[in-house]
Amino acid sequence: MGEPKLAIKYHNPKSVSLSGKYSLAAEVEPGARYLYVSGQVGVDSRGKLQQGFDKQAVQTWKNIGQVLKAGGMGYKDIVKITTFLTDSRYVVPNRAARDQFISEPYPASTLLVVAGLADPAMLVEIEVVAAKA
Repeated sequence: MGEPKLAIKYHNPKSVSLSGKYSLAAEVEPGARYLYVSGQVGVDSRGKLQQGFDKQAVQTWKNIGQVLKAGGMGYKDIVKITTFLTDSRYVVPNRAARDQFISEPYPASTLLVVAGLADPAMLVEIEVVAAKA
């Protein structure tokens, strides 16, 4: 017997413009178990910050995967992503890194460009919410 399948409804009304690979809303059924993942950055398991945006972004997604795994979940269980970038020039490479880990159906998502993160050398921080039956 496998685990019960969680029913997540994605809402993308045609009356609201959708300009990327995300859903406008993700509705999680009652009784689901939630996992709130703190903002992750491009620091590897040895505490070394990766150099350059692409390496930081991929490491950030790998870190998210490890935290999800510790909570008994995976990338497919993500229902909401919040991304913080330190420069708008990182929007396109951020999407490329994210696409290596996230596929349809796409979670709800917010992207912000901020003045800086906890360490000035950090270029990206991502937090997620995941849900599972």
